[in-house]
Amino acid sequence: MEVLAYSLFSDFDISLFISGKHFRLYEKFGAHLIQHNKTDGTYFAVWAPNAQAVNVTGNFNKWNKTSHPLNRRLDSSGIWEGFIPNIGKGEVYKYAIVGFDGSNIEKGDPFATKWEHPPRTASIVWDTDYSWKDKTWLNKRPKANALNKPMSVYEVHLGSWQRDPSEPKRVLTYKEIAASLVPYVLDMGFTHVELMPIMEYPYYPSWGYQITGYFAASSRHGTPQELMFLIEELHKNNIGVILDWVPSHFPGDAHGLYKFDGTHLYEHADMRKGFHPDWKSYIFNYDRNEVRSFLISNAMYWLDKFHADGLRVDAVASMLYFDFSRKAEEAATNEFGGSENLGATLFLKDLNEAVYGAFEGVQTIAEESSTYPGVTHPVFAGGLGFGMKWMMGWMNDTLKYFKNDPINRQFHHHQLTFSITYAFSENFMLPFSHDEVVHGKSSMIYKMPGDEWQKFANLRVLYAYMFTQPGTKLLFMGNEFAQTHEWDFKNSLDWHLLQHPPHLGMQKTVRAINNLYKSEPALYEHSFSHEGFEWINADDAQHSVYIYIRKGTKAKDTLIVILNLTPVYRENYLVGLPFKAKWKEIFSTDAKEFFGSGKLNTEVLLPLNETCHGREYSISLNIPPLGALVLKQAK
Repeated sequence: MEVLAYSLFSDFDISLFISGKHFRLYEKFGAHLIQHNKTDGTYFAVWAPNAQAVNVTGNFNKWNKTSHPLNRRLDSSGIWEGFIPNIGKGEVYKYAIVGFDGSNIEKGDPFATKWEHPPRTASIVWDTDYSWKDKTWLNKRPKANALNKPMSVYEVHLGSWQRDPSEPKRVLTYKEIAASLVPYVLDMGFTHVELMPIMEYPYYPSWGYQITGYFAASSRHGTPQELMFLIEELHKNNIGVILDWVPSHFPGDAHGLYKFDGTHLYEHADMRKGFHPDWKSYIFNYDRNEVRSFLISNAMYWLDKFHADGLRVDAVASMLYFDFSRKAEEAATNEFGGSENLGATLFLKDLNEAVYGAFEGVQTIAEESSTYPGVTHPVFAGGLGFGMKWMMGWMNDTLKYFKNDPINRQFHHHQLTFSITYAFSENFMLPFSHDEVVHGKSSMIYKMPGDEWQKFANLRVLYAYMFTQPGTKLLFMGNEFAQTHEWDFKNSLDWHLLQHPPHLGMQKTVRAINNLYKSEPALYEHSFSHEGFEWINADDAQHSVYIYIRKGTKAKDTLIVILNLTPVYRENYLVGLPFKAKWKEIFSTDAKEFFGSGKLNTEVLLPLNETCHGREYSISLNIPPLGALVLKQAK
């Protein structure tokens, strides 16, 4: 077997690649099963501009590092390529590279679509062929996934959502997960699933955030086609799929991207820009055109080949600023002396323009914790162009407030009203993610004060508050039934807790809240606009009561939301009305089926000619302890 001269690259491909504008590199780079000169085999292409030689090594040549040299292109692209006959699907391989400094290194293929199961580190020749059956979903996705539609996201770590009780050490396959996850998400009323990173990663405790195989579905759970099956099953049930995506950093594993051709190729050579002190990982060199092409192609790949409906982009703040997690004197600066990483800014703008330009009905979501302006503003208006941004400030303030003993909440009343002052500056998603239930932060239920009944009542009212505030929603797995342990990536969720009434009640609450959210236009039509929200009373600190209006495009859809964040039952409480009408209670977290005390307002509430909260008409009703009520106009 010899390496034959062959190329998938046109001159136009090369010019796009080196100018940072080729966004479908996965069609050219990597290992491609083709026929050449009437012979089946595999075409290999890899970017290693500073290498002295690149060979393909694998089982097919008994891991000989010199017998199958790739041909270096004669242009300035730094691409090595060639066709090897009779190499078929399933062949294990690596690139044996003689580095710039003469070092001999073995690397996995950055564009491999399949890798060996960790701890093995070789790439595998594979394809992304699949006969998709989700056209119905893709056709309606632009409407279903729009910013004026409900988005309730269930965040899932595939390795620990559920395990086989008879084999608790084994993670489930994509197909096994599909069999139980799809009906569960459907039953619970979530609109989307967000999968924590499913790209190939070597170190299991990294949860997938330290990626080596950017184009490969993790072989821990099966083949790329089996992941496609899982996504397709979700789509068949009208459930969108968001993938966690990590273009911010990568690990220094010997077989990965680090020092790929013996030089700092993918990462910055200046370690003030290229090394992440928190995660002990390496930061992409966004100033390099080819690196931006690689990353944007990767985003497009998951949307194109796997029909993902969105990407949640991890650690955006760490990309935007050189002084993220560094002392000022240890941080690099840009050419103007500032701390902003201008290459990263360009990359994110190019990314969002490429994604939204190529795919209908997808969303990009920034996990961004800084005050960087315009993250979700259009690129043409000076923004970064994301569809949504995680509202970390809301999450922090809310959890801080709820941890207070109810007797002290009157002194922290503003922590729940403050977020509205900036709620419409971006398109915000409200997240209670995996990050809030690990590393000693405790589970959601144990963040709540009080005895058992109060803890559960607090958590129910917290979720009701979250789902009736402006913005889209994200809840991490286990939060919906008040998992008591912190999240443990090595084990299944504690599903057995559902035999206990408080936990079953919590699960029923979340199901009911999801259904309320999806069925009431006032809760989603103006998620990101002042038009959809108005305070009735933001100042009753003494009683820790909050009252606000959610509005849709039609007046008849108007909702009144009332929160009582103390364990005191408040009878005959006057509430000013947005307009004169009869009102009825359509939801209460205090319902008996939710493990509440059952103090409901069952009668239609008639308007009184009594001014209250600066409004002409009011109603009188009873507010349950640690409860949330939603009222709607009675027909």
